[in-house]
Formats: sequence, structure tokens, C-alpha cells
Amino acid sequence: MVKFLKWTLAVMIGVILLFWFVFIPLMQARTKKNSPQQTVEFAETVNGVPVKMSVAYSKPYKKGREIFGGLVPFGVTWRTGANENTVFITDKDLTIGGQKLPAGKYSLWTIPEKDKWTVIWNKKQYFWGINTHEKASRKPESDALQVQAPVETLPESLEQFNISFNKDAAGVNLVLAWDRTKVSVPLKL
Repeated sequence: MVKFLKWTLAVMIGVILLFWFVFIPLMQARTKKNSPQQTVEFAETVNGVPVKMSVAYSKPYKKGREIFGGLVPFGVTWRTGANENTVFITDKDLTIGGQKLPAGKYSLWTIPEKDKWTVIWNKKQYFWGINTHEKASRKPESDALQVQAPVETLPESLEQFNISFNKDAAGVNLVLAWDRTKVSVPLKL
């Protein structure tokens, strides 16, 4: 009986290790192939102040799908990309929508609507952008800041989701764009 229990335990441990070290990495590699990871960085002087910011996210493709109001439903928290949660880092305190965001590392979430988006900086990092029920992993009680930004319609459709920084005379904008939708959030030092 003891020999049987040892054998059963060894098989179970082997299956768990196989799952953890083979199956999970293969699934992650496959999803990253369909939505490659990218980090966009901003390192410039704005109004005489040097600032470094970055956003790490996964870039899903449109693939003929209806994006906003379809794949990404209106009024529901979105992980703002694919795979893991999107990560926003700043080395300086920022003012966004009249609110202060301290320097640090945040997860970035959005709630898209047809005419405006709520953009959310959350203090926590989450293993994956969604839970087992395919709902956003974000815990609202950990939100550091929320702002609303108007939606702009792009003249042409973007096949792949894109996040960028755009410097202008007023400061820097965080730009989120996909399909024919663009949202710009002013970031002030």
C-alpha cells in the first residue's frame, strides 16, 4: 500500500511539474504570438523637467472583428491590450485630469464607451489581465486615479492595438488607438 501511495504521489507531482513547466509556457508563447508584447518608452525633458515613462502591453490584432462594442464591450473594464495587465511606469509625479498620480508602477485599465473612455491607473499588478471568468482582474479599491477622455475617430482603421506617447506644447499625451478609435490623455508634470 505504501509503495502504491508513493507511486501515485510521484505521478501526480510529475503531472503538476509537466503542466507548470511545459503546458503553461506553451500557452503563453502561443498567446504572445497572436498579441505580441511591446514596451513603449518616453524619456525627454518636458517644461524643463526630465521625465521617464513607459508602458508595457500586448498588442492584439483586429483580424476582421468588430472591436469596440464587440470584442471589447462598452461599459466593461478592459485590460487595455491582451494577456497580462498593461503596466505604466513613471519616474515623476504626474497631474492627470487635475489629479495627482505619484511616481511609481501601475496597472493601466480602461472602460471604453462609444463617446468617452475612463482610463484607470491601479496600484496593484496582476498575474494575468483577466480571471477564470474572463472578467478584468482589476480590484477597484486599489485604483490610484481615474479620468475620462473623449473618443476621436481615426480616418483609417488600425489593424493592431497601439499605445504611444505624444509630446506637444502643453506636455505629453498618452495615446491609445485601435481600429478607428483614438483616446488621448494629457499628462502634466
